[in-house]
Amino acid sequence: MSRVFGVPLPPSIREAMRTQQHPARAVSCPHCGAHEHRPCTTPSKRRLMPQPHPQRVSAWVREMACCPECQVEPGVPCHQDGVPLRNGDTHARRNREALETAA
Repeated sequence: MSRVFGVPLPPSIREAMRTQQHPARAVSCPHCGAHEHRPCTTPSKRRLMPQPHPQRVSAWVREMACCPECQVEPGVPCHQDGVPLRNGDTHARRNREALETAA
């Protein structure tokens, strides 16, 4: 008996299905190593996490939005008095701006 594989989804339908996911899934996770558009996992890689890790959200925000607090462009980490924030964190105002842009 042979297996018949279906036709791949068109990009428009695939993108519509992804709109239900957190927008931070657009980047890979620096914490657990999950690939783009895949859910984060526990350290044992056995369980899928319902929400992305905070480090993944910060990485996505860093790529998406300018920071109104420390005046940096997308791709540049946030800083406080010239010192980068701990663990690649981002300011709350930058987080809000990225979420508004994604909506």
